[in-house]
Amino acid sequence: MRSKRIFLACALAATIFVVWCAAASIAFAAGSSTPLDVAYAGSMGAVMNGGVRIGAAKALGVELRGRAQGSMGLARLIQAGSIRPDVFISVTPGPMQVVLDAHKAAKAVPIARSEIVIAYSPRSRFAKAFAASGQPGGRQWWEILETRGIRFGRTDPIVDPLGLNIIFTMKLAADYYRQPNLADLVLGGYINRAQIFQEPELMARLQAGQIDASAAYKTQPGAMNLPFVSLPKEINLGDAELASEYGKVSITLHDKTLKPSPLVFYAAALSTAAHPELAQKFVDWLAGSDGRAVLAAASYDPPGDAVPLVPAK
Repeated sequence: MRSKRIFLACALAATIFVVWCAAASIAFAAGSSTPLDVAYAGSMGAVMNGGVRIGAAKALGVELRGRAQGSMGLARLIQAGSIRPDVFISVTPGPMQVVLDAHKAAKAVPIARSEIVIAYSPRSRFAKAFAASGQPGGRQWWEILETRGIRFGRTDPIVDPLGLNIIFTMKLAADYYRQPNLADLVLGGYINRAQIFQEPELMARLQAGQIDASAAYKTQPGAMNLPFVSLPKEINLGDAELASEYGKVSITLHDKTLKPSPLVFYAAALSTAAHPELAQKFVDWLAGSDGRAVLAAASYDPPGDAVPLVPAK
């Protein structure tokens, strides 16, 4: 009996020791991960906090610390030295070029591509109309968006490329569908505060039914199981071969004339990075086969013929 008690005591002690060692191992592994600060386009929140975070931790032993915001807003903060992330990821060349021309990075590489879609709320009274859009007997998506009382969401075109790109899409749609007033009727002007929200809010507002529809990249609604309407390639900014066609429209904001570019995502290791070598390894991983597989699983398309960006001479 006494030997049995001794055996049980020893077994219990061994179990406690194993559990303690496992806990210590986990704590050590977590503590040994190198933090990497990444500033990225707000639309990438789901994949950055999911597949990219997990994949980078496994492949590189890094702990991603992200800052999600409109790409141009982030670019201006980096340009001014207000923030000093290790890596910057933007959508479209414009914001990244701001960072490159400020000599905050030597090169940016294309890692993925997307397209503009119209996401809508399944709680909306217009949900059935959007679902039937383009089908026989259904209304066109832009006709639904022109309906009085519809609540449409987008982001600020001054600081966020999504907000700028939906304006370009609407202007292209006006030509494509031969509806000259389409952009004005849908948007109510370039800066319409009733429609403008922070980018991370848009999908959450759709889920809650606070807005009926919103501008989105194709990668965004799927991550939250939200339906969306696909747009023709001639207007969705997703086809690199149509860059010259997209460039036929322009808008003027703050006395600056702007033209659209295909929706390519670029990544750069910054010259002010706290961990420059690891930052570059992370960018290389994103641009490589493993990183692209993670992005593809989140509905990002390959970057196609997009070329790296460098500072303007």
